[in-house]
Amino acid sequence: MPGENLSRDEARERAALLSVDGYDVSLDVRSAVGEGEGGPRTFRSVTTIRFRCSEPGASSFADLIAPGVTAVTLNGKDLDPGEVFDGTRIALEDLAAENELVVDAQCAYSRTGEGLHRFVDPEDGEVYLYTQYEPADSRRVFANFEQPDLKAPFRFEVRAPEEWTVWSNGAGELTDGVWRFAETKPISTYITCVVAGPYHYVTDSYSRTFPDGTTLDIPLGAMCRKGLAPYFDADDVFLVTKQGLDFFHEHFDYPYPFGKYDQAFVPEYNLGAMENPGLVTFREEYIFRGKVTQASYEARANVILHEMAHMWFGDLVTMVWWDDLWLKESFADFMGTFANVGATRFSNAWVTFANRRKAWAYRADQLPSTHPVTADIRDLQDAKLNFDGITYAKGASVLKQLVAYVGQDAFLEGARRYFKRNAYGNTRLGDLLSVLAETSGRDMSAWARKWLQTAGVNSLTPQVLLDGEGRVAELAVLQEAAESHPELRPHRVAIGLYGRTAEGALQRYARVEADVDGPRTVIAELAGAEAPDLVLVNDDDLTYCKIRFDDTSLATLRDHLGALTDPLARALCWSALWNLTRDALLPARDFVGLVLRFAGRESDIGVLQMLQAWAESALVHYVAPAWRETAERLLSEGALRELRQAEPGSEHQLAWARFFASTASDGSGFQLLQELLAGTATIDGLDVDQELRWAFLEPLAAHGAADESVLAAELARDDTASGKRHQVRCLAARPSAAVKAQAWAQVVESEALSNALVEATIAGFAQPSQRDLLAPYAEKYFEVIARVWEDRSIQIGMDVVRGLYPSYQDRPQTLEATDAWLAAHADAPPALRRLVLEARDDLARALRGQECDAAAITG
Repeated sequence: MPGENLSRDEARERAALLSVDGYDVSLDVRSAVGEGEGGPRTFRSVTTIRFRCSEPGASSFADLIAPGVTAVTLNGKDLDPGEVFDGTRIALEDLAAENELVVDAQCAYSRTGEGLHRFVDPEDGEVYLYTQYEPADSRRVFANFEQPDLKAPFRFEVRAPEEWTVWSNGAGELTDGVWRFAETKPISTYITCVVAGPYHYVTDSYSRTFPDGTTLDIPLGAMCRKGLAPYFDADDVFLVTKQGLDFFHEHFDYPYPFGKYDQAFVPEYNLGAMENPGLVTFREEYIFRGKVTQASYEARANVILHEMAHMWFGDLVTMVWWDDLWLKESFADFMGTFANVGATRFSNAWVTFANRRKAWAYRADQLPSTHPVTADIRDLQDAKLNFDGITYAKGASVLKQLVAYVGQDAFLEGARRYFKRNAYGNTRLGDLLSVLAETSGRDMSAWARKWLQTAGVNSLTPQVLLDGEGRVAELAVLQEAAESHPELRPHRVAIGLYGRTAEGALQRYARVEADVDGPRTVIAELAGAEAPDLVLVNDDDLTYCKIRFDDTSLATLRDHLGALTDPLARALCWSALWNLTRDALLPARDFVGLVLRFAGRESDIGVLQMLQAWAESALVHYVAPAWRETAERLLSEGALRELRQAEPGSEHQLAWARFFASTASDGSGFQLLQELLAGTATIDGLDVDQELRWAFLEPLAAHGAADESVLAAELARDDTASGKRHQVRCLAARPSAAVKAQAWAQVVESEALSNALVEATIAGFAQPSQRDLLAPYAEKYFEVIARVWEDRSIQIGMDVVRGLYPSYQDRPQTLEATDAWLAAHADAPPALRRLVLEARDDLARALRGQECDAAAITG
């Protein structure tokens, strides 16, 4: 990645000097089809930029990453491309007050999901293109000023194969063989977009009449590859889309400003989705080829609404620089769930948020790389890694706390004023805080300083003192913080008291909301209450914290967790127990035991699937090695028992079937999987569809029970892009030294694989059951990562550094090797060091968890 970085200081200097009036971008992608000519496959990109300079005579630069530049013209003067273009930047000297730059370049199609990605469908040979830019990859497609605060209107035109359709941010029209698109509103470079190919396209429309009598009509479209068309439930996508548009119009009081609303589900996508105005892109895995649970549909709806919220938070109003990425991502993450609950059938989405999204935040906030929600982003590499659990899930959790702090009405009124004052502009933290201060009447600076400008997660623990009659004499909440991040914050929380009923249920009988601040806060309102069996701090999940339990509450959960009737309270308790496990305060075997005992009673399918994932993580990372085989057997037996007891055809049955496959570890388990695949065994109601077949085949391949011929036969059965990814993962999972060597070489030493196949190969390579087989690669990892980071794109570099870290060599020697690499590479790029430090921290945490679990045997 040499020469591709851009620092914040450089961006500030350029923004102070330049302002952009408009772009005309002409792309010719007819070269996407047919045979290549050797070397990188390229397309022609001609860009005209009209811009002003506040200091005539000054110098600056434009951004472009391209194999070659044919011509550069500045203000009518031809410049020598060899002199002004260095592979990543175009030098601009002696600028006038008003300027016009024309760049004619040969840009490369991407196979890494960055820039203009080219995908060839193995099923029918069709070629599909799409762009993905965030944070700074539009410069791989056209020359520009690649930073979010240099907004401008864009006009795109695209020449494509005649049988294709092309889409962009604005409405398009095919004239004389050229697709021409309506000029956009002023937007940032990273949210421009082009999608082209023989996509399956479905249309609908949305209309809304506002109180002033005006009507807004929005053409809707949704697309996917032709091979996925039989599975494409566009009606449900449109239903959620319309519900979201109604919800945001109702709450934001600012009409959707970008004309049409297309949604493209595209192959080999690195992200979940991207908020390009007028043309949102999603990973095509949100089109379900087999049966999935309602949790998957809820997750898709959440992503649709998250991206829609960006049309206001991020696209209409954009952060100045990536320091304030939270101004769009935290808000979109919060609004996605807020709208899911308020507008769709997924009324329990806050349960999923508490259980799943916040788990991501808690992990990220305890890494050595944790940072304030408003981060210090020095350059683009920092920005790329800042799309993390802090910026998304913690930021959203903090906004949920803010709503509790200022009130929902004041919060939404602040958003409305923010849009109207800053439309098509760029903002910083203070711009938002000022309107919230107006609408709430509160001093937002102190709140922001505590919640947005400091890192780390607090722990809240109840302390209960009883009187002689068995009632609460005093109930206090103790607040703690890690030594590395000692900030104690003000928390608006609900404290719930729960007791067992005569029928055995565990139900709430008292609740108060209170402000918790400092190390100890007495909750006076609960004095005199009946003695609780369970005290749930942060009931209803109003704040962002790690919940702890007093001894009585923990004992109650050990025996009666399944009796807790409220699904959100239950999810919060499960999350707290998992945090105790990760913090080495609860032996992993105890968490596994709780899952075995109570997960089968879990009604919320999303919570159940999260529990299964946590149990598997406990098995792989936190269980003492001496007990690992036993834990695996117990989980496999428990999963099979629940699978057989589940309602036939239910989503719970499907979840237990997948979990059974992931935990199967002996001959009888493998035999059942093989018989289910062959159809010689059945489980009433379980449909072993194609996706479930691949889920069964991976553990079989990893344990040597499905060889290359079996996987080839399965690919012949499912000869699709999805099938190919599954097969590649299964092939790399086989327990053979030769297989591992080949997979390593394909990922580390070659660039032949696309981003999706790199991801699949890494997933197959790194099998937790193959610790001994993977041992030789621990040393090799530290030998190659600096070179991989330097030579490959940042996306592939991230995949390799994260995915191939020797986490399954869970012993102190791996920590020592990591520390030795860090000491020897003090000058390595900060983003690379961050990834290695994060992996090291996860491993150190796992070792502490194993020690805690081992102590439970001897204790």
